[in-house]
Order: sequence, then C-alpha cells, then structure tokens
Amino acid sequence: MRDRQNEYTGVRTRLVHDTRRRPLRADELLESALSRGKRRDFAERSFVDPLAHLLEACNEEADLSVFGIRALRIDVLRCLRSLLHFDEIEAACPSVLSRPIRAPVFITGMPRSGTTLLHRLILQDPSTIAPRLFQLVYPYPSRAGRFGTMLRKRWVSLQLALFRLIAPELSALHPVAVDAPEECTDITAHVFQSLRFDATYRVPSYNSWLERNGFLNAYRFHRRFLQHLDAQLPGRRWILKAPDHLFALDDIRKVYPDAHLVFVHRDPVRVLASVVKLTEVLRRPFARSIDRVEIGREVSTSWLNGAERMSALSSSDDSILHLYYRQIVSSPLDAVRAVYRHCGLTLTEEAEGRMRSWLRTTGHGSRPGRDYKLAEFGLDPHVLRERFARYTDTFGIEIEQFGRRAGSGALA
Repeated sequence: MRDRQNEYTGVRTRLVHDTRRRPLRADELLESALSRGKRRDFAERSFVDPLAHLLEACNEEADLSVFGIRALRIDVLRCLRSLLHFDEIEAACPSVLSRPIRAPVFITGMPRSGTTLLHRLILQDPSTIAPRLFQLVYPYPSRAGRFGTMLRKRWVSLQLALFRLIAPELSALHPVAVDAPEECTDITAHVFQSLRFDATYRVPSYNSWLERNGFLNAYRFHRRFLQHLDAQLPGRRWILKAPDHLFALDDIRKVYPDAHLVFVHRDPVRVLASVVKLTEVLRRPFARSIDRVEIGREVSTSWLNGAERMSALSSSDDSILHLYYRQIVSSPLDAVRAVYRHCGLTLTEEAEGRMRSWLRTTGHGSRPGRDYKLAEFGLDPHVLRERFARYTDTFGIEIEQFGRRAGSGALA
C-alpha cells in the first residue's frame, strides 16, 4: 500500500510541475462534446459566454498544473455531456420542463455553521428531498434501471477515492459520500456560473465577471435541473443548501418567487479559519503553486461581502428565518421545528422519529473542533473582529474563543 501511494505521489508531482501546458479553449471543448454526443448543437447556449470567461481565467490566472488542466477539461466535458443529455430528454418528453418546483427551501448563510447538520436532519423526513452527490455528478444513469444507478454511484466512488488520495485533508474538513445530499454549487457549475470554481481554482477575473453579471441564467438552469430530478423522484419538497445562495438572492427570488429562505449565522472568525484552509486543500491538487496570503485576502473579502448582504436584509425582510450555529448544534430538533413553522410545513411524528433516530446514530457532536492558524493566511483575528463588527452586532452572534478548541460536530 505504501509503495502504491509513493508511486502515486511521484506521478502527481511530475504532473504538478510539468510545464508543457496547453490552454483550454471553449470552442474546442464544445466541438468535442457535440462530436461525442453526435449532436449538431445545444438547444440553449447561454452557458457559452460563462464558459469562455471561466477558461480564460483558468488559463491566465490559475497557474494550473498539467494535472489541473486535465481535471478541468474532464469536468467541463462532463457538464457539457449532461447538458446534451437534458436536451435529448426534453426533446423526447417536453413535459419535463412543465414540472412545478413548489416553494423550495433554501438554507444559506455563513459556511461551516451547522447547515449540513440541519440539512441532513430535515432530509430524514420522507416528504423532503435534495440532490445527492451522485446525481449532481451524473444526473441520469448511463442505462435504465437499478443497474444504471449502481454504475454511476460506483464511478463517483472511484472519483472520490482518487481525490482523497491527492487531497487527504479533505475528509476531515468536508466529509463527502456518494449517496449524501450535497450543495447546489454543482448544479450551477453545469452552466459555468458557480462559485464552486473559485473554491478549486484561482480565478479573480471570473469572480468579478460573475459579480457584474449575476446568476439569473444559472438559477433558471437550477430549476431545469431540479425538474429533471423531480421527474425521476416526484412528489417531495425540495430542501436545498449552499452558502453561495447568499450571493444570488435576487435571482433566486425571480426564478422561485415562492421560495423560503433560511439564514444560518456563526462567528465569522471561526468560520474563516476553516474556510481558508478548505480553499487551500481544494486548490492545491490542481495548481503549480498556492499563495496562502492571497487565499486569506480573497476569502475574507468575499465573506465580508456576504455578511454585509445579510446585515442589510435583517431589518427589511421578515420572510427570512435566522438561525444560529450554537442553536442548531445544541438543540437540532428545535431548529428543525423553527424551519417547519417558517415554511408552513407539518412535522409528522414519523418524520420526527426518524430525525431522533438519525441523531442517535450519527454522532454529530463527537468530533473536536480544529484551530487553523489564521496568520498563515495573512489574517489577524482582531482585525477580522473589527471588520465583521456590524454583522456580529446586528445578529447578536456569539463570539467563540479562537484559542480554544470548540466542538464543531461531525457535520458543519
């Protein structure tokens, strides 16, 4: 086993430092996807401009290794193949696009704040549903029936195993599983308008383009994506989760005017300590070099923006439910009840029983917290406290002792 890992490390090192890199071009990837899919064109092409901006930023700013370029190419082609598959399904069955996605629940707010625990707890209710990881990677099985689903789960499992090898710290920071519910960033990534790319690549010009242009087309596709999943598993309430939703609230409300919003809050200094480390771990396998100080600056600026957005809405929008990290971790069922009341949902005895059983078996509070060194990322906790003071004061957020390990639970 050790010999195999040493061999893999050697291969990865050669790929990371290999200088023979060929830039990726949108037109070539589009042509390749159409050729493989034996199609003349995509039914809808609003994603082409975002793709071009993403690739330009990756080629010029991300300092991708050969491994990173190959991984990006595979990722883009996978998304393009899914778009073509959607086109085929809709041509054969146009009624897919008329499926109603009624009053979905969007959980957002500070990352690492207990949203995963809240999300997965609600999903113990059999009347609710969320996209699972294997569905986000491959929305449709390669063949009909149970065997097709098993194949796509198996293929995603192999991909996860590979990524755990090249980023062994990821499991401790953000546990993922093939059949587990995941964030919506992988949905909007299909049309290349997603902050998921910023987490894995250094792409400041792409992020600026996203901020200028918004996410309306991304959430129109988000609805389309859910309609395809809903056609496979109909009749449940969609419970959706991602910190990135916070940066697209206006567009979400245009696409889902009946959506329910839940904001989750936590001490931003504790949050940033984890997020900067996660960003480093996600970017490192794909880049030839990593600048931790730049990561610290980018992440703190982005989430200061997010905190300001939440603060601006606190007094003007009573349609948003505000929850807190400590509240979710210490009284998770009370947090669920608050969500159900806010969204007009009924918490049945069966659903609550399933939630209690899940809480007993997951050990959600058993993992100790981790203190990451903010100074390695050029961040000073005292300066951050001052910068985020409006946010913490507005919501009365509990300030966590940064020098002491606070149990964060297995699911954050």
